[in-house]
Amino acid sequence: MSPPDPPPARSLVIREATVGDVPVILGFIEQLADYERLRHEVLATPEALQATLFGPRPAAEVLIAALDGRDVGFALFFQTYSTFLARPGLHLEDLFVVPEARAAGVGRALLARVAALAEARDCGRLEWAVLTWNAPAIGFYRRLGAIPLDEWRTYRLDREGIRALAASAAPPSHAP
Repeated sequence: MSPPDPPPARSLVIREATVGDVPVILGFIEQLADYERLRHEVLATPEALQATLFGPRPAAEVLIAALDGRDVGFALFFQTYSTFLARPGLHLEDLFVVPEARAAGVGRALLARVAALAEARDCGRLEWAVLTWNAPAIGFYRRLGAIPLDEWRTYRLDREGIRALAASAAPPSHAP
């Protein structure tokens, strides 16, 4: 009896998202929110994503992963800046791969492409956050060589907090 044929090679393509990908991006955001148990916080709409990702001043960039021609994941990231390094950095806001494609190297390929962009842009850092209960993601990041910054704690102002603090700001002064 001859050995079984090896499985066919899978085709993985990582590409920059276009405005036509807005529905796909929103779908991935919703699936990620479901996984993180935060779906109630998703206020994103196709119109808002189109304006903020593909408008005149894009706030972030998106990569889409396609496995065998099917969109299976995304990475959304944006530029940061380190005063200590005096260099730009990248912040990975979201990395998501559909469950059935997680063993195919898609997440690693997406993160590797973001790292390649960080390298090409001479970034000093590539950073992201992970929920403390997300053991599979933490294990994945550690296997890639990422280190947790346990001495740092993330703080956030939501829209209401921003408005309240902004209302207390002194008006900008103008030099004579």
